[in-house]
Amino acid sequence: MTSSPRWKKPPPGSRWGEFGTDDQLGRMNLVDAAKVLQGVAEVKEGLRFCLSLPLDVPGGMALNPRRLPPQRFSTLRDGQSAGQQGFCWSYASEDVDTTDVVCDDVLLMNTQYSTQWDSLAHMGSRFDADDDGHAEAVFYNGYRAGVDIHAATEDPHAIADWARFPGPNAAALGIENLADHGAQGRGVMVDLEHHVGRHREAVGYERLMRILDADKVEIETGDMVCLHTGFGDMLMAMNRQPDVKLLHETGSGLDGNDPKLLNWIVDVKLACLISDNPAVELVQAKPLGAGDTRIRGPRLPLHEHCLFKNGIHLGELWWLTPLARWLRSHGRSRFLLTAPPLRLPGAAGSPTTPIATV
Repeated sequence: MTSSPRWKKPPPGSRWGEFGTDDQLGRMNLVDAAKVLQGVAEVKEGLRFCLSLPLDVPGGMALNPRRLPPQRFSTLRDGQSAGQQGFCWSYASEDVDTTDVVCDDVLLMNTQYSTQWDSLAHMGSRFDADDDGHAEAVFYNGYRAGVDIHAATEDPHAIADWARFPGPNAAALGIENLADHGAQGRGVMVDLEHHVGRHREAVGYERLMRILDADKVEIETGDMVCLHTGFGDMLMAMNRQPDVKLLHETGSGLDGNDPKLLNWIVDVKLACLISDNPAVELVQAKPLGAGDTRIRGPRLPLHEHCLFKNGIHLGELWWLTPLARWLRSHGRSRFLLTAPPLRLPGAAGSPTTPIATV
C-alpha cells in the first residue's frame, strides 16, 4: 500500500492506493480497451435492451422520502413561460417572417431518483485515517469531507436561490470521472430471481456461489456484474404508485453483513455492481453485539465496502427483467453493456439510460 498525505492508515479490508494515491475511478480502471472488446465480442444478434426505468419511476416519494421525482417547467422567454403561449415558442414576435416553433423545458429532480449510478463521492465513512485516535469523515482513497467533497446546504431556500445556496460539490470522486472514462464493457447477468423468487432474502456468499454454479456463470476481472431480483419489474407493474410494504417484503439483494461475500467481491476483481433494487444490498437491521449492545458500524455495509473501501461503483434501480429472461432463454449470461452517467462535474450520482446489446 502506497502511503499518501491523505491517510496514515487505510481502513481494514480496503484497497486504497491500488491504482495510485490520487485515483478517483476505483475498480472501473479494470474496464480497459480489452474489456470493451470482450463486451463487443458478446454481440451476436444486434438486439438492444433498454435497462432504464422511465425517469419518473418509482413515482412520488414513498419509496425514498429524501429523493425528489422529476418536475419539468417551461423555459421563460420575454417574461412568459411557454405554457402561457401554448407550450411551444415562436420567433414571430422578433421577426414575422420566421417560421420556427421551439419547445424548451427545465428539469428539477434528484440525480439518484430512478435508474442511477452512485459515484465514489456518494458515501464515505467516519474513520481514523490520520491514525491520531480521532475519526474524520473520509471517502475512497482518503479524500476528505469539507476539503475535497462539500455537502449541500440544507437551507429550505436553496432551490429558489442557486447562487447563494450552492449544491453539493465533489471536487474529487464526482460522477464525471466515470463519464470521462466511459462506462462501457462486458456485462454479466446473475439471475437471483430465478433461484430466489420475489421474496425477501439476503443472498450471502454460499447461496450466491450455488447460483453461479447452477447457471454456469463465470465472473472475470473487469466484468460489470448485474443482479436481477425482479424489483424493477415490480415497480414498472405498479405504474408510479409503489406499494412500499409489498416491495420491502418481496425484494432480495446481497447480504452486506456476510464477510465472505464482501471478500469475494474484491477478490474476483469485478468492476462494478448493478442491481434492479434500490441499494444492491438488502437493507437490514444492524447486528447486535454481546448483551444486545449495538455495534458501531455502517447501516449499509456493502456500500461502505464497495464505495468507501474499494472504489467499486454501484448501479441501482435498473430494469433488468426483459434482458435477464432473454439471456436465460438463450443460454447466455454475457452482453455488451453501455451505461454512461451524465458528465455532471461534482455530482454524487447520476441518472443513466443503460443499453445492453446481445
